[in-house]
Amino acid sequence: MNRRVVITGVGLVTPLGIGKTAFMEHLFSGGCGIRPISLFDTKGFASKAGAEVLGFTAKDFIRPASIRRMDRLSQMIAAAARMALDDAGLAIDEHNRDQVGVMLGTCFGGTDVAAQFGKVLFSEGPRRVNPILVPNTVMNAPAGHVAIELGVRGVNTTVNHHEVGAETALTYAAAQIMRGRVDAVLTGGGDILSEFFFNVLSHFRTLSPQNGEAEGLRPFDVRGNGTVVGEGAGIVCLESLEGALARGVTPYCEIVGWGLSSAPSLPIGWPTDPAGPCLAITRALAVADITPGDIDYICSSANGGPRLDRLEADALQQVFRMAGQGPRITALKGALGESLSSGGMRTAAMALSLRHQKAAPITGLHEPIADLNFVRVPETQGSIRYGLINGISSGGTFVAVIFKKIE
Repeated sequence: MNRRVVITGVGLVTPLGIGKTAFMEHLFSGGCGIRPISLFDTKGFASKAGAEVLGFTAKDFIRPASIRRMDRLSQMIAAAARMALDDAGLAIDEHNRDQVGVMLGTCFGGTDVAAQFGKVLFSEGPRRVNPILVPNTVMNAPAGHVAIELGVRGVNTTVNHHEVGAETALTYAAAQIMRGRVDAVLTGGGDILSEFFFNVLSHFRTLSPQNGEAEGLRPFDVRGNGTVVGEGAGIVCLESLEGALARGVTPYCEIVGWGLSSAPSLPIGWPTDPAGPCLAITRALAVADITPGDIDYICSSANGGPRLDRLEADALQQVFRMAGQGPRITALKGALGESLSSGGMRTAAMALSLRHQKAAPITGLHEPIADLNFVRVPETQGSIRYGLINGISSGGTFVAVIFKKIE
């Protein structure tokens, strides 16, 4: 089978707001979710800022009996999944629950639970560990909780693929629907901001400030001096186009192509040759059967890290150099921070951009490192037929996904 795959619902728990309405308001107006961290004490760290999720109340979306069994990440993802399902107008019952799946991406998973588990285990022994903690330490815990909470019994899996876990999960989910193995999949991803996670990134020397300048996330900027850690969950509901139309639903957009590639790199390093990300993009273009000149809008991976931003800028210049002025380019991590699983939030943002025909401006860009068509100010209205999400991961893994406006 070769069914067409569309997005019919979005769910968001983000530093820019809870739910698509609040998220969209701040997304298109140039809002920023980066602020001083309040979740834990940053004393002793050079970095003090983060993009926290504020105002999230799990009981607004999840049954009380389920909340106590879920870690914070699972609560965020389950809430986003509930919103995506409701937004799609897809009711789960005995007739369809076996044909609805969950495929998620995450990088570190529930790092707060893992840290608490390890602390008790090594200081007090295994008998003192709270049994509820144990199942939440595995990467597939959020996907399992989503399936239980929503009552779905289709394919259920998690992709643990550093910064491109959510994008990879999206392509796997789309393939499941395209081949007729399921009718709908809740896909995307999430990660949380915890002291353990923050500490790890600090030791890897990825966080701003790295060179004495002011702390901040500046995508594609000559003064970029590292990233700012973030958190959040973004889930979209994928369905076949025929299934969506049969239910009387107007999709947000269609997924028309994707490409994956890799390049030799150290596990936490970045290649300098743009051939890897170029290959992923050109493969996606080939699957979609379009040219670089057809792409109107790109949601990049840029996170303020000089090596990542330079690699991506070089790749975009190489692929789109013959496309006139080139597609408009945004970098949402300037507003969302680097959660390492931002692909779900960025996919939801792309769906909203295609429906409302607006590009989101880049927060934090002042002096561009390259002559590209960056979105610098909020748009009142644009023209977007084809959009591209570019996923780049340390270790040299690349994912590009192409979306098309519903005509």
